[in-house]
Amino acid sequence: MKGIVFTGDKAEVLDGLEVREPGAGEVIVKVMAAGVCHSDVTAAAGAFGWPSPAVLGHEGAGIVEKVGTGVTHVVEGDHVIISTLAACGVCKACAQGKPTRCRQTLGNMAQPFTLDGEACWNFAAASVFTERTVIRGFQAVKIPKDVPFTSACLVGCGVMTGAGAVLYRSDVKIGQTAVVYGCGGVGLNAIQALRVKRASRIIAIDTEPEKEALARQFGATDFLNGRDEDIVEQVRRLVPYSETELSGPFNAGGVDWVYDVVGHPAVTSNALEMLDWGGTVVIIGTPGGDATFTLPYQRFTQNERAVIGCRAGSYSPHSDMLQIIDLYRRGEFMLDELVTATYPLEGFHDAVHDMHSGAVARGVLTIG
Repeated sequence: MKGIVFTGDKAEVLDGLEVREPGAGEVIVKVMAAGVCHSDVTAAAGAFGWPSPAVLGHEGAGIVEKVGTGVTHVVEGDHVIISTLAACGVCKACAQGKPTRCRQTLGNMAQPFTLDGEACWNFAAASVFTERTVIRGFQAVKIPKDVPFTSACLVGCGVMTGAGAVLYRSDVKIGQTAVVYGCGGVGLNAIQALRVKRASRIIAIDTEPEKEALARQFGATDFLNGRDEDIVEQVRRLVPYSETELSGPFNAGGVDWVYDVVGHPAVTSNALEMLDWGGTVVIIGTPGGDATFTLPYQRFTQNERAVIGCRAGSYSPHSDMLQIIDLYRRGEFMLDELVTATYPLEGFHDAVHDMHSGAVARGVLTIG
């Protein structure tokens, strides 16, 4: 079978892949659609140090083809979203319903594939850029068959990472205010989750002005250009301390929440300056290397501001993914609108080009 394989210094569409039979507690999924995420491109560039050869892709949906012994929640023919969280199901974090904190969900390097007869690695416990993949049963989340695969696949990563940061890592109250820094696929989902939570003001920030229309479509009330040097002041003008003052004591005024989708020290530093008393920065994006930023103590100790991290949306697959699907089927959450373009498996490099150019919110590979 065909797949997109990281060969050590690039990604190539190669034939000659095979996947092993499912073991106990595992599932074989025929992949029907897969979203192209920045993490796949980063891996393809060798930045993660991932072993090669490896089958890329981690944002997928498909049809269950085979189940291993002990799997009872899905059967052959079921439609599923593939979660990247290959959780153990028994540790303290899993028992508390927080599988993103399960130690087994990081890395999960294995060699369930062969390429021309030689062992081939998986990627992110998913490897959905191929025709069939094998995953832990826990990762297969059954969904109604009326949900298009091209929309469902995005729930596997981009949707949950953005929306989950709002719905499951934060405690946004009706009428609160927020900034979303970065309006790609993840940021758009944070924006629409804030709309679902009935935030009163949702300020979208991006360095590409052409993203304003999509940001507003998904629920942003305001849009600012992230390249502007006075970006903090612009936010404070929108949410001032009072009618006559932008800032009050200890920098009072500003928004209740900032979602840093970019993960850059300069962005995080700006985000801190945008917060009102009691506000929180939620860091979603991951900077490369050993990047650091400076925390001014008095911004926290005198007014209860906070900074928290969020991994993959802090979600639990079999409850939270299904909540998103339910909202989608009721017309309260947009998935179809995220799919800007579809490509065949062989069109992976076109999808990457369009992503880098800002031409798509999300490109999707149609495989099955």
